[in-house]
Amino acid sequence: SLFFFSVCFLCPLAAGASSVVVGHPLDTVKTRLQAGKGYKNTLHCVLTIYRKETVSGFFKGMSFPLASVTVYNSVVFGFFSNTQRLISKYRYGDGRHPCGMLDLTVASMLTGLMSVGLGAPVDLVKIRLQMQTQTVLAENLHLAGNVSSGTNIPLRSVNIPSQRLYRGPIHCISSILQTEGVQGLYRGAGAMILRDVPGYTLYFIPYTIFCDLLKSDAKSSPHPCSIWLAGGLAGSISWVTATPADVVKSRMQADAQLQRKYKGILHCIIHSYKTEGIQVFFRGASVNAIRGFPMSATMFLTYELSLQFFRSL
Repeated sequence: SLFFFSVCFLCPLAAGASSVVVGHPLDTVKTRLQAGKGYKNTLHCVLTIYRKETVSGFFKGMSFPLASVTVYNSVVFGFFSNTQRLISKYRYGDGRHPCGMLDLTVASMLTGLMSVGLGAPVDLVKIRLQMQTQTVLAENLHLAGNVSSGTNIPLRSVNIPSQRLYRGPIHCISSILQTEGVQGLYRGAGAMILRDVPGYTLYFIPYTIFCDLLKSDAKSSPHPCSIWLAGGLAGSISWVTATPADVVKSRMQADAQLQRKYKGILHCIIHSYKTEGIQVFFRGASVNAIRGFPMSATMFLTYELSLQFFRSL
């Protein structure tokens, strides 16, 4: 039916596409802060990207998330709804019975775990393209300054011609498959589980709580403004609390085979802590808080309004 098609395809498409376009520029800044080097703070990162790469630099890697957003959001929202229904049917004998807080927690955690299967390759390709600057840094090519003559040359003085490793998302995927195999597409998936299992829990539960608090009465549907506010607040809470795991995930996924630095999650955490201190795990937290609000507000509002529209047909 049209309603089923809209729930599984059109609503997630509209919600996901709008959130990607709204949030991607800040997502690029967040990724550069977490996995890149040479940025003093958020403003310096924004200005550096703009000066070196113009406005287009903020939209690097957006095409692949935009193209895959329908499938991803259909699976995530569909899985979350169906998991709630199955839990209600198992616990209360009725799939339409309202879920309790424990039920929502279990459904959210399972959704976060499931989402990694689809989300890890999407995030990997996005991050590899986002980290691809106009020039390849000497540091990333292991030019430590020791040349054959034994002369030490400072890294800053080494001039490398402008080049790009990946021409686009398809070339990026094929390159990873050729050099690292299928498992290469899931590099950082373990860190993503650490981010998304609690992250989705602190995404859906606050949204549900805020929507209930902002409703005029228990039986009425939430107002669009309430949906927007609840979605935005839930997004900010989820992304801020997920920042430490997000830093590790970004570093693992940006760690391409040519300049492999981290052996695994634990090594990444220890190495990052030893070289940059505890504050490294909170890089991009402010960007996540700012970016999380409009992204999630747009996502939930578009999804709920699309759902209401198709229900009225």
